[in-house]
Amino acid sequence: MTDLLDAVLAACDRHGSAAAVTRGLRSARLRRTRLETHTYAELGAAIRSTAAGLRAEGMQRGDRVLFSVRPGPDAVILALAIVLAGGTVVFADPGAGEALFRARTALAAPKWVAAESLLYFGSSGPLRPLARRRGLDLAPYARLVPDARHLYVGPWLPGVPRGALPVRGLRSAARRATRLETPPVGYPGDGFETRPAAPGAPQPTGGRESDEALIVFTSGTTDAPRAVVHTRGSLGAGLADVAASSMRAGQRVVTDQLMVGIPALIAGAHWIMPTPGLDPGASPKRYLGLLPDAEVLFTPPAALDAILRLLDDAPHLAPLRLETLILGGAPVLRPLLERAFARFPGVTIRAVYGMTEILPVAIADGAEKLARRDAEGDYAGRLVPSVRARLDTGELVLSGPGLAAGYLGEPPLAEVRTGDLARLDGDQLVLLGRKKDMFIRGTQNVYPGLYEPVIAGLPGVREAVMTGVPDAIGDDRIVVLVVPDDPPAHPDSSHPVARAVARALPGLIDAGALPDLVVAVPELPRAGRSRKLDRAAVAGIARSLS
Repeated sequence: MTDLLDAVLAACDRHGSAAAVTRGLRSARLRRTRLETHTYAELGAAIRSTAAGLRAEGMQRGDRVLFSVRPGPDAVILALAIVLAGGTVVFADPGAGEALFRARTALAAPKWVAAESLLYFGSSGPLRPLARRRGLDLAPYARLVPDARHLYVGPWLPGVPRGALPVRGLRSAARRATRLETPPVGYPGDGFETRPAAPGAPQPTGGRESDEALIVFTSGTTDAPRAVVHTRGSLGAGLADVAASSMRAGQRVVTDQLMVGIPALIAGAHWIMPTPGLDPGASPKRYLGLLPDAEVLFTPPAALDAILRLLDDAPHLAPLRLETLILGGAPVLRPLLERAFARFPGVTIRAVYGMTEILPVAIADGAEKLARRDAEGDYAGRLVPSVRARLDTGELVLSGPGLAAGYLGEPPLAEVRTGDLARLDGDQLVLLGRKKDMFIRGTQNVYPGLYEPVIAGLPGVREAVMTGVPDAIGDDRIVVLVVPDDPPAHPDSSHPVARAVARALPGLIDAGALPDLVVAVPELPRAGRSRKLDRAAVAGIARSLS
């Protein structure tokens, strides 16, 4: 098994002066972008000294840190330093809504909170109503966790709690604790210490592969949030598989995803991070400014669709050095592959199949995927080395070193049932369909059974059902059908109850499961003697309304 921190820090020591992480920073005043680049030596020193600072400030093995910092060098350094110091990163999406955010926080029981100063500022008393008017129901970060220690990234702003520690100041705390009197040596202006810690310095815990490292909330409601718990070993095994299959030292890898960027670091590649908020699906034209020198690009299928549409009209913007295109987060279907190969001839395409509990599971070569015209299913590729697979009455069941430790507050996992029907040809995996009542929206698996009871419990709603309508690139548009206490004669999206449901759901269910359309209907279709809900007919109604 590969330990996550061992793998990253070994790469930092091995690649020294090579560029590790670059992020573009917008300057509104100068109306231009400047680059922030850190070498592997600087990155390794920053991780180690930040971890030492956390330990000097009292972080103990097993402490959980509620983490709301957007992707960037500071976020990467802090997340890895927390794990190196023996803590656990609890990814927290502030856009989930206050009620759900509070429920998740209560389940995780963190002792620390790490957030951007802007988030503390925006969730403070005077500004919360303004944030709500703009669609952000932010929890009050400064008061959310009683007696928590607070860390902040960025400049101090009003709303940052008294006594909160600036993340870059943690390295100073480590120096004070070791009585290191000489000034740090580092990259000009970055504040990163590159001088080795003094002899006798308090060291972060060595840790074990079985130590809890990351908690990711995947689904659930305010009454029953659910999260996956990964260890240093399970993360190291899976991410090392991605690194070995798709990247090499020195390659320029463009992504804002930690689960792709960390493998880039393990491989010794150069991780290019977009400016926070620069999304390839929402703003593909601006995103293409990052790509002229990109050699590896990760994107979800929906974002690649947006990029390809733009390049159809502006082919001169196409990346010139692209070698590998990595697709993940949703099914990769034949039409999108054909368009990608037509636009990027000679590029290697890797389609990653995985799940939050075990990522990746299998990786398919795009050309091989196109060549296999398997009428029975979708070729998902070869199982990665850290995964073991078996079939139980046709359902794919997974285990191995890359499997998460379990779900937060539940017994440990020995294996995970995927809900996918499959066929195994040696180490090659073919997906045959879904056994579970589940569909995919963006990068999130959506389980209707988790959300329908919540929707049905809203005022004026007698019954509710959620379904997905697939589009041409394998994504799902979410449609919710509700039967009001006073049902309409015909389907009606403007019905007062339908509109009230659409307004009420943010903050009650996952942001990734919010419906694209809510429609009031006279009744839900049922079949058989038991009058069981006919989900196939529900999907047909949703398709006719979309």
